[in-house]
Amino acid sequence: MSRIPVYEPYLGGNVSAYVNECLTTGWISSRGAFISRFENAFAEFVGASQATSVANGTVALHLALDALGIGAGDEVIVPSFTYIASVNTILQTGATPIYVDSLEETLQVDPRAIRNAITPRTRAVMAVHLYGHPCDMDAISTLCRDNGLLLVEDCAEGFGTRWKGRHVGTFGDVATFSFFGNKTITTGEGGMVLARSADVMDKCRRLKSQGVSPTREYWHDILAYNYRMTNIQAAIGLAQIEMAEEIIKRKQQIATIYRTELSPLPLRTHDPVGDVDHSHWMCSIVVDRLEDRDRLRAHLADDEIETRPFFPLASQMPHCHSDQAFPIGDSVSKRGINLPSYPGLTEGQLDRICSSITRYFEGRQR
Repeated sequence: MSRIPVYEPYLGGNVSAYVNECLTTGWISSRGAFISRFENAFAEFVGASQATSVANGTVALHLALDALGIGAGDEVIVPSFTYIASVNTILQTGATPIYVDSLEETLQVDPRAIRNAITPRTRAVMAVHLYGHPCDMDAISTLCRDNGLLLVEDCAEGFGTRWKGRHVGTFGDVATFSFFGNKTITTGEGGMVLARSADVMDKCRRLKSQGVSPTREYWHDILAYNYRMTNIQAAIGLAQIEMAEEIIKRKQQIATIYRTELSPLPLRTHDPVGDVDHSHWMCSIVVDRLEDRDRLRAHLADDEIETRPFFPLASQMPHCHSDQAFPIGDSVSKRGINLPSYPGLTEGQLDRICSSITRYFEGRQR
């Protein structure tokens, strides 16, 4: 019985042809035609005016925060239930993360908790579109506008996700995406930054490339970074963009199969709520009883089916610990499982996964 991984990249289409073009032409580093082609294609897909590519999704967030001028003395409101990069990048700027709780149904940050966390030191709100479902961008955008706050969208898991027909990443002052190997579209490693302001976008481009002067060779007049994407990564990304609608459609089909087959069981699937397009970066379940989460994962592992637990709360990590309680985030974090979610899953593999989950609960009842 072959092992079913939790994720595999979908590397069809023009991936090989475009990578081979980089190799045959010698453009393999951070210069080459595929950089701008990928950036332009990405911006067009999500509905942004422009985009700039970077080495990975974490540096995308750091670059965006730095370009906005977030720093010491500032507070940035962020969900406690998120991947650690959301919080680490806030800390790296010298700012203070202010944790808030999430919503049970969508798993996204609670706008009411954001409102209650605003203080005179609040500079920005980070909305994290977790596991492919969008945050409530109407409520969050209104809160930021009414309180004069910057809005940062962490879309690392949100490619193909839309709120009321509008792609995530187009609401914020800045937005960032990740193209790690397990993301909906991938470049191996890689990321993208969007910015509403042309000045902020220009600063992102300077900061990501060692702060080089636009008018003087090898002259660097600001403290900056090397966060550039390579031409080979961009070549893979362009080929992925060409297949994006196909990939997203298949992932949504997989989520529908899980939803249908698992509906009689004591768990819930992570379904779209409201007028949204859920890209289902990860197809997820939340079991009713906390004690079933790890037991079910062990059962699936015995059947050669890989899963992932939901992220533990960032506020529980030693280097950024908070004594605050976040009951909703804590509860779903401890009950959640990411199931195999890649577009290449076959009907037979999906049947095997659903049958294994069903057998677990049937065995528990005996």
